Amino acid sequence: MNLEWMLIRSTGLVAYLMLAASTIWGLALSSRLFVRVVKAKPLTWLHEGLAVGALLATGAHLFFLWSDDFVEFGPRELFVPGASTWEPLAVAFGIVAFYAAFVVSASFYVKKWIGQAVWRTIHFLAFGTFAAAASHGVMAGTDTQHPAVLSMYVATIVIVVLLLVVRFGQEVAAPATATKAVLPAAKETAAAPPARRESPRTAPNAAPTGPSDRDVHDRLAALQARRAGAGGD
Repeated sequence: MNLEWMLIRSTGLVAYLMLAASTIWGLALSSRLFVRVVKAKPLTWLHEGLAVGALLATGAHLFFLWSDDFVEFGPRELFVPGASTWEPLAVAFGIVAFYAAFVVSASFYVKKWIGQAVWRTIHFLAFGTFAAAASHGVMAGTDTQHPAVLSMYVATIVIVVLLLVVRFGQEVAAPATATKAVLPAAKETAAAPPARRESPRTAPNAAPTGPSDRDVHDRLAALQARRAGAGGD
């Protein structure tokens, strides 16, 4: 095995590991597994850095493939799915993974213009990117049968699948949880008796309905006048 082929394989493995780490980290972020331990912003930067690093390692992988003389890889074989005569399906998976990784990585830098909803939709490509990259590595890798390399592929695939199951479960449980929280409040509101309206006679702020002060004063004056007249007689 010559130096160029070792560089091809090493850059390919590094690219896959960084892509797998970025996918796993992104799922952990969306599942909020580490938010209580570390602030969200550094976690997002790490996720972004891993994605960009995977893209750069893939670029190095393509460069060494182009410079190798053992298998003839030109621009068409490197960038057009199905054009390669050597392992065409495996190479096609790698090309698709490269394009998808580029789109997902670029979405980090245009998020404020495209909005959260569009950015989230684009980010779903990350799962397809990982699947295509894993298929490319397993099918095209000359060292896939090595126990360490095979264990690495199996471990990363299992972790991604498990985190996907957890994330999917959270998405399914979220509407049910919201419904359970709303129903008791709605029942309490429906069961509450209607508010009683205060009548004018019993309302604390209602105006007095009895005789006014002027009437009471006139009656007292009249009563004193009668008593004075009676005493004079």
